[in-house]
Order: sequence, then C-alpha cells, then structure tokens
Amino acid sequence: MKAIVCHAPEDLRLDAFETDALGPQQLAVRVAYGGICGSDLHYYRHGGFGTVRIKEPMVLGHEVSGIVSAVGAEVKNFAPGQRIAISPSRPCGVCQYCQKGHHNHCLDMRFYGSAMRFPHIQGAFRESLVIDASQAHPLSDKLSLSLAALAEPLSVGLHAIQRAGSVFGKQVLVTGCGPIGALLIAGLRRAGAARIVAVDVADKPLACARAMGADETINLSTTPDGLAPFAVNKGVFDVMFEASGNDKALRSGLDVVTPRGVIVSIGLGGDAALPLNQLVGKELELRGTFRFHEEFAVAVRFLNEGLIDGRPVISHVIDFDQATQAFELASDKSQAMKVQINFGAEKAAA
Repeated sequence: MKAIVCHAPEDLRLDAFETDALGPQQLAVRVAYGGICGSDLHYYRHGGFGTVRIKEPMVLGHEVSGIVSAVGAEVKNFAPGQRIAISPSRPCGVCQYCQKGHHNHCLDMRFYGSAMRFPHIQGAFRESLVIDASQAHPLSDKLSLSLAALAEPLSVGLHAIQRAGSVFGKQVLVTGCGPIGALLIAGLRRAGAARIVAVDVADKPLACARAMGADETINLSTTPDGLAPFAVNKGVFDVMFEASGNDKALRSGLDVVTPRGVIVSIGLGGDAALPLNQLVGKELELRGTFRFHEEFAVAVRFLNEGLIDGRPVISHVIDFDQATQAFELASDKSQAMKVQINFGAEKAAA
C-alpha cells in the first residue's frame, strides 16, 4: 500500500508502506477519509513543533475514518464492511496515569503520527491500517465517513470543555476559530453555554464559528479594539478557551475574563510571557488541555445522532494522490478550514 510520509520540512511523499499483520484482537481497515490537523501542518512546514522534531520519515495523520476489511479471530463485535471512526489514541492501560484514569497522559502512549517518541509512531494517512478493535467506533448509517473523520478534533474540544468545568449558563469567549475552535463552539452549545463570543483575525473561520453556534463574532484584524467593551467591571466572561496558539490572544483574555474566571489553553504556541500580577490579582485559573480519551466515544455519539453537525467545518476534500496540494491548501487559512484527504475506500467498497 501507499502512505503519506513526511521526510523533512516541505518534503512530503507517497511511499510504499508495509501492512501490519492482523492480530487476534485487531481489525484490518481501508482508510476512507483523513483530516489534516495543525500538528500535521507543523510537521510538514517545519519538521515539528517546539522541541518535537522528525528524526526519521514518518507517516502523518490521526483524524481518520474507515471501512473494516478483515477481523481478528477473537473479535466479536465487528464485521467486514462495517463503517467506523478510528481513535488514534492507544494508551498502555497499565501505567500510573492510565490507572488514575488519565489515559491521555500515558507513559507509553502510541498516538498516530507523533514524533514525541523515537522510533516515531507512524500515522494513519495510509490506504490500509491495522488497528486494535478497541479503537473502532461504529457509525450510524446516516453519518458520512467524511463527517466521521471529525470525531478526533471534536474530541479535543470536548476534553477542553471538561477541563473548564461546568459551562452551563456561562458567558464564554473562544479565541481562534479554526476547526478545533469551531467544533469546540458546537460542543459548548451542547453543554449549555449561555453566550458564546468568538474572535479571530479572518472572516472565513468566523463565518464557520457562527454556523457552529457562536452568538457573536469579532474580527480583530478589522476591529482591533473589538474586545474592549468586555473589559468593563474587571471582565465579562466566566470562561475563555484559547484555541489560536497566539500568546497575544492569551494575554488579551486576562482583561476580559471576570475575577475567578477560568482560561483553558488549547493551542500549541510555544512559550508565552504573562502578566502574573493580573493573573494573581483577578484570581484567574489558567488550565491546560491535552488530547482526550473517553471523549472520543461521546464525539462519535454526537455525530451519529446529529447532535453536532460538522458540515460547515469541512471546506475541501482532496484525493489521496494530491496530498501535497491538500497540505498546501490546508496551510492557507484565508481559503481553508478543515481539509480532508479521500483515500478511496468508499469507491473500493462500491
């Protein structure tokens, strides 16, 4: 089979790649659709992010759906031809963090398309994949395989909401309205947020934010002081989600979040300098959020039942043999939201 392999910054190739042997508790899957994530773009553009660097050729991708082609001898609940969403997260289940229920902090995590460990964990952007049966989540007949591939980024947003605590009846600010921010907004609507204000520096993501449930949107490139009214009386927002990875956006939240409010940082933007006097003086809580675990099943259920409609988030679907063009398009935020790659499994199954 072939896979989308990053060899170095801006060196993306369709390479031959061996298919793993099928184990007794595993599934062989034809990959259907894969969404290009921000981390994939960092690997493609820069060879990594922060201190994480590609040290060997690595298959990219972790947002995928597929069709089961074969089942292991001990698998009971899946059959060939079944359509599934695939969780890219494979914690060990036995380390101290897994035992605490903090599977996203597993000491032996194998997460598709990650250079955090060496040898790297190869990604899921391949024509076929062998997965553990526990990674597979059945799809409703009504849900497309393209929409099913949004389960992973939606899970990230749902975990961020869980990290914030209750948002029911709260005033919420979301900074950064890319795919994660937009899906987060849909999750906030499901969680009962009273008012959602979304900010970005481009019109396209803000239009998507409105389609996903934002009550108000502000373009800070055309209205630089758009957040100023929300700083009245020490701030308006009970909760802020920073999904842009921009340290300026994070700092701006200190002005508009109410005393004892919560700021959840999602975007990976490297180091940031924060005015600690303001953080301390307003008794703000700054919380990180990293990946997800149990939220993946919830995300699939929301998509299966139509409780969240991800269609506004998907801006382009590009064929597998045009992978480099897909990554270039995904890098252009003026044109693209979520760019997905079509690996052809639906056509093969037809």
